[in-house]
Amino acid sequence: MSAFARLDLDGIPLSLEYQWVGAAESAHPTVVFLHEGLGSIALWKDFPERFCSACGLRGLVYSRKGYGRSTPRPHEERWTVDFMHRQAWQVLPALLAELGIERPWLFGHSDGGSIALLHAARFPVSGLVVAAPHIMVEELSVASIAEARAAYLQGGLRERLARYHDDIDSAFWGWNDIWLDPAFRAWDIREHLAAIDAPILAVQGEDDEYGTLEQIHGIARLAPQTRLLVLPDCGHSPHRDQPGKLIDEATRFMIGTA
Repeated sequence: MSAFARLDLDGIPLSLEYQWVGAAESAHPTVVFLHEGLGSIALWKDFPERFCSACGLRGLVYSRKGYGRSTPRPHEERWTVDFMHRQAWQVLPALLAELGIERPWLFGHSDGGSIALLHAARFPVSGLVVAAPHIMVEELSVASIAEARAAYLQGGLRERLARYHDDIDSAFWGWNDIWLDPAFRAWDIREHLAAIDAPILAVQGEDDEYGTLEQIHGIARLAPQTRLLVLPDCGHSPHRDQPGKLIDEATRFMIGTA
């Protein structure tokens, strides 16, 4: 069952939906799950629970502003190019402080993986598992996000996603508008990656429709402690396409670096 963290960021109240999963208590760091650009607690389905049960860890899953049951994004509010930086450097630290979490493991998918990398560049973490992260904008990403817009307007995507968000237009247009904004083509977080000193497992599917393998190879070049995991028969969502393999590999990685 979800609870809500009440935050105040620069005088603006914010309510974030969250859930604990896995072990009720653990001597090991908490795993914090950071969802994709259209994700939420509900859209993770049972993966965080399966992952934490396999590892024997406690996990925290939450929905960012505009997603799930968290505070919706006002429809007139447009995200800015630095929206992931602000999530990583302002919102996530405030949430962790509110819930008493120190030096977590971060498990991020897609935009959530980018947020995890940005957070770890400035704040202490025990390690990161990033699945299909973005470190720069590629033409493949833009083309697939444009296809998502067409599917949302005409292809039934809106109806499929609506079950996971109280305000589906808040969730979809915040993400889609900024990714397709011409100004966003310059978004690039590679300058921050060398500052990460925590262990990183960077995961990507061979058939990822939202990014090439350069996304994770770029991480490894700038943060040499990175281990790469490339999954065959896998698209942009390794936790859905190859959950067993991802859980096995990530569990071994985390245990080996504990």
